[in-house]
Amino acid sequence: MISARTPQDTAAVAVLYVCADRGTLMPDLAAERAKEEGRAFAQQHRLTVAEVITDEYGEPDPARRQGWQRVRELAQAGTVTAVLVRWPAAIAPEVAHDLRHRETNWLQEHGVRVRYTWAPLAKTGGEDR
Repeated sequence: MISARTPQDTAAVAVLYVCADRGTLMPDLAAERAKEEGRAFAQQHRLTVAEVITDEYGEPDPARRQGWQRVRELAQAGTVTAVLVRWPAAIAPEVAHDLRHRETNWLQEHGVRVRYTWAPLAKTGGEDR
């Protein structure tokens, strides 16, 4: 469990969220890459990763995933100020982009930024737009 933090402490605290498709030959590869990229991104941007939260890939609605519910819980409590994800589809697939926007808007309303860690997206600052 994360201890209560002061606003000064939370200025650079993030949660790393991983929801990756499992390949048939190397089922853990995508999740491991997402974790590695997330940790590297956090270090580069001076963010402390408070938790690494994972969900199984497949459920399009993030609000129905146990891990994403934990992300919302941390955001609502003010424990984190950023959510690190590899790419937008980790939140919700492109066919359900409205669900992704719903969630990123909700996070923003709670003072939490979504940051994308995949190199091509991270080059632009990794910010959800």
